[in-house]
Amino acid sequence: MDKRTKPGLEDIARTLGVSKMTVSRVLRGASGFSEATRDKVLTEVARTGYLPNRLAAAFGPAGTSTLIGVCVPRLTSPLFGSVLESINHTFARFGYQTMIGSHNQLPEEEEAWLRTLASWKPAAVVLASRNHSPGTMTLLRDMGVPVAEIWDLTTKPIDLAIGFSHYDNGLEMARCITATGRKRIGYVGALGNRTTSGHLRYQGFIKGLNDLGLTLHAEEILMDQPGFYAGFYGTETMMARQANLDAIYFHDDEMAIGGLAYLTRIGLRVPDDIGIAGWGGMEAASILQRRLTTTAIPTTKLGKVAAEALVSRLRGDPVQDVTIIPTRLVPGSTL
Repeated sequence: MDKRTKPGLEDIARTLGVSKMTVSRVLRGASGFSEATRDKVLTEVARTGYLPNRLAAAFGPAGTSTLIGVCVPRLTSPLFGSVLESINHTFARFGYQTMIGSHNQLPEEEEAWLRTLASWKPAAVVLASRNHSPGTMTLLRDMGVPVAEIWDLTTKPIDLAIGFSHYDNGLEMARCITATGRKRIGYVGALGNRTTSGHLRYQGFIKGLNDLGLTLHAEEILMDQPGFYAGFYGTETMMARQANLDAIYFHDDEMAIGGLAYLTRIGLRVPDDIGIAGWGGMEAASILQRRLTTTAIPTTKLGKVAAEALVSRLRGDPVQDVTIIPTRLVPGSTL
């Protein structure tokens, strides 16, 4: 097969009568040029078959990196998918690219991902976690770049913290459920007893019940990842041991929907016979026959605020270390 000489950045710039920097900025999704210029560059790139050097594109003028690493617990989660989309879109507006990974709520996996990221010399790091291994802390110190911890709020961040209190979410839901007069309450969770945001909600929920002189009647905390089937199976297992419940709090909305499917299968009416509540405010929870009682998380706002805070830090602009993103209790009609 004959090798054809591929056009370079200089060729495209020369053809269009613009600078190499302009072509480069268009391809990196940056701003500072007209829509007409952007369209001309993209049209010429498509016509010539030019393939950008992504390694080179990860660095701006004078070798400064435009790459930002983002690590979340699960790439399959609708909530984290929304956060990532918002983060990615916001960084792109400022000319940054993202390298995305997941840590499965395991500090050692977060550390392994960060070790790989470090070799790319990123400009900054976003971690959807506050439970870090000693190795991760050492890596972050050695990298010396801005760090944003998102999702579960910490008042003593490594650098920046953007999020909310999962513990308070659980506490608030305990008060919401008991306000309906329900006292025989169960809980269905996931990921075992790992130090996760879900476990923090569980702890807040227990505290809320205890403050009112109540305790959990039953619980089923699976080792599985949260999901629809985990909610179905967890509810089935718990109800086999303790069927005399009048409410169940679930790890998240997916598990609550799975639990609802099981309760419906065995002929229990929600909320007449038993009430349920989830967490997350997932889209699926709002289109059920009865809207799920849950806690809505403003994922798009969280991602945008986190990305903008990091960009401000990178530019040397003033930015507050801790930013609270308010959540919202959605009463629904399942209690």
